[in-house]
Amino acid sequence: MLKLNYSREEGEWEPNEHGGDGNLEAIAFIKDLNETVYRDFPDVQTIAEEATDWPGVSRPTFAGGLGFGMKWMMGWMHDTLDFFKMDPIYRKDHQDKFTFSMMYYYDENFVLPLSHDEVVHGKSPMIYKMPGDEWQKFANLRLLYSYMMTHPGGKLLFMGDEFAATSEWNYKTELQWELLKFDSHRMMKDCVRDLNLLLRGEPALYENQFNACGFEWVDLNHRGESVAVYRRKGKNPADDVLVILNFTPVVRRDWKVYTRGKTAWKEIFNSDDRKYWGTGDTNNPSVTVNLVDETDDVYELIVHLPPLGAVVLK
Repeated sequence: MLKLNYSREEGEWEPNEHGGDGNLEAIAFIKDLNETVYRDFPDVQTIAEEATDWPGVSRPTFAGGLGFGMKWMMGWMHDTLDFFKMDPIYRKDHQDKFTFSMMYYYDENFVLPLSHDEVVHGKSPMIYKMPGDEWQKFANLRLLYSYMMTHPGGKLLFMGDEFAATSEWNYKTELQWELLKFDSHRMMKDCVRDLNLLLRGEPALYENQFNACGFEWVDLNHRGESVAVYRRKGKNPADDVLVILNFTPVVRRDWKVYTRGKTAWKEIFNSDDRKYWGTGDTNNPSVTVNLVDETDDVYELIVHLPPLGAVVLK
């Protein structure tokens, strides 16, 4: 709609009055639509499913944008699924695919989409995109959802993904609710429910989701072990949370994380909990915190990392 030359070959379209390929009437319509919606219904969101490099899709019209509230982060979706589809033994060589999203995250107000497009036309349901045996598939999917819910941005999870549907989406029939009689699927649903509650309940996960001060990489220096750590920041530093992701099926005990500012941390979420069909063997009933640099206010945290697991500390 935005481009005069979309799906057209040379000679099949004419430039606009400025010599460009933008459809001026369509652009004006979209801006007017968004202005009208936000004027009359200020509590709603308009979200663009847009995959091109059109700038300012989610910027206000008075700042030269199209006026949408958010834009699908297609690059995050492709890179994330490519990363999680890998056998964990190879993930250490592809950490950049995992971290790249934050290089351009602040270009727009992004929503992270795991949409219907990813579970149709032979692409397979989410659970079968994951590598490994049955337990590892579910652990990987819980890890993916934990990462998604703690990454900055809006969230879009297509129906059926929340309980690990085993068939692609079929508009002719209902979802596979019968799968909920199996512990693995029912507990996956419980995990997604609790991640939603975590997102709603922790200000650090939503207050600065489109603001550069809301996110900080804490540790990307353990490629070999495929462990990554980041910090989500709220308006009140006391609300900050640490997210520690272990992308391999190796249990890592007494793992050391170095961060600033808070003298005490506790585990508030663990994707390997038994109530989510995890092992429940690797958790952190208490977190040891040692001051290591008083001048820079740096503390050492000693935590246990579950296999293919996410740990969230506050």
